[in-house]
Amino acid sequence: MTLSMTDLNGLFTAIVTPFTPDRKLDKAALTKLVEFQIASGASGIVPIGGTGEYTALSRQERAEMVAICVEAAGGKPVIPGVLSTGFEDAVEAGKNFKTAGASGLMPVTPYYATGPQEGMRAYFKNYRDAVDLPLVLYQIPRRTNVELKAETVQALAEDGVAIGIKYSNYDMPEFLKTVKFAGDKMSVLSGEEPLFATHVALGARGGVLATATIYPERWIKVFEIARQGKLAEAVAASRELDMLIDVVFRETNPGPLKKYMEIVGMPVGSVRLPLTDPSEETVALLKETAQLLSAAEAA
Repeated sequence: MTLSMTDLNGLFTAIVTPFTPDRKLDKAALTKLVEFQIASGASGIVPIGGTGEYTALSRQERAEMVAICVEAAGGKPVIPGVLSTGFEDAVEAGKNFKTAGASGLMPVTPYYATGPQEGMRAYFKNYRDAVDLPLVLYQIPRRTNVELKAETVQALAEDGVAIGIKYSNYDMPEFLKTVKFAGDKMSVLSGEEPLFATHVALGARGGVLATATIYPERWIKVFEIARQGKLAEAVAASRELDMLIDVVFRETNPGPLKKYMEIVGMPVGSVRLPLTDPSEETVALLKETAQLLSAAEAA
């Protein structure tokens, strides 16, 4: 499929990478996870981002992950993350994912060697030319220490470089500027669970969320309410998951998220080093959260 900004609407799940007990890629669990997302109403799949442990996977595993997701998604968009630090490595990864069937790519803002806004604009333009796939920009300043300004995002949309952006940033004034400058030229997607309802009500066309791995239908409900402009009602629906958000992100993602999935009957294995399993305190909170959410669902 040829991905366009109109396809970037609704919930896109940032899925975990399932591992077997010996930390190998669990292909059966991955297929089951993707099929569950699509059956639940997800608009597409975003594998091997931060939640998918990109940096812990080999090049072969990343490409294999994308291929499995494409097959299991049944025609829905698969937009893998590209978290490589260097341009040439990122291009190689993007081409591998294109061969594996990816609909588009979600490259993170270049980090470690951080450039000015014009440098990042040129980086993404050259990247789009090199990989020849639609791009969804990914900015997450708390991880990269670099931010795409609204004017740069607008320029990248007008240049035809990007069809969307995953906005993982708590800077609300800059978000509003981004929607104002580029919202009619690309799809702005929220990347923050606590702000998802607000982002959608204020112009985001959807979101890329990690906890949708467990509860896609709940987040789709929030999206449907928020896009009608019913912000208070959408925030109230979102707050039902506040306890989950607090506990799965109290340690580095996706360790607690994977443990929670195991607790609720969706085993996907552990994480790879340097990440480790969550602490006993966090595990206790995860179990308590699972019980409370289960009781709330049954009520």
